[in-house]
Amino acid sequence: MRAFVGITDWDWFELLRRQPGLDEVNFWQPSGSRQCRALKPGELFLFKLHSPRNYIVGGGIFAHWSPLPISLAWEAFGIANGAVDFAQMRARVERYRHQGHEQFADYTIGCILLEQPFFLNENQWIPVPDNWSLNIVQGRGYDLTVEPGLTLWTQLQTAIGTPLEVREEVARYGPPPRFVALLLEGGDHAVELRDVSGRLEQSGYHLRLTRDLDHAKKYLMDRYSEADYLGGVGFRMLEE
Repeated sequence: MRAFVGITDWDWFELLRRQPGLDEVNFWQPSGSRQCRALKPGELFLFKLHSPRNYIVGGGIFAHWSPLPISLAWEAFGIANGAVDFAQMRARVERYRHQGHEQFADYTIGCILLEQPFFLNENQWIPVPDNWSLNIVQGRGYDLTVEPGLTLWTQLQTAIGTPLEVREEVARYGPPPRFVALLLEGGDHAVELRDVSGRLEQSGYHLRLTRDLDHAKKYLMDRYSEADYLGGVGFRMLEE
């Protein structure tokens, strides 16, 4: 049983803790090149604010990691990205990218999808464990069955007021977000797109992530011309 404590942007945290009824949030990374390998689905991802606020202030249940174009991340998650609009999201991401002027670039970011997010009131904030180093840039993992992780685990459950259950492999906090699954058929091959913990995966085609069947159909009609269709690229919709 493990948790990962990730260093968290104050503006991201401050906006999201004021949003009622969030069932998921996107803890984005400014670059999509570093895959999140520290956790398995169903384990805890915790929010630690930038120094000098050396406290753990909330968290969520890790669902999956995906690299996505920033425009697609905004389309998929909206305000759950910790920004009120796309322009604000870009400004916040670019504050950490240090890539110069990127006004029109649809660059890739890392998306750590967390289910069942929780945000602690300030009087519940938990000081970081004694072995936390101020030199840590992204975060570090803890085994919650031994110290100092065990104390952190106990403090979390006390702060939240209800027992937290964490299982490896499968999150126990309800079904994953429902996405549309599609099957594209072309010539001698078929490409099947399935719901994988709320994420559509694909091979051979670039397809937008969507929760809406009509939007998916319109996108495919726009994406593939009549010539493509007559050439054998068709599609049918499946809702799982």
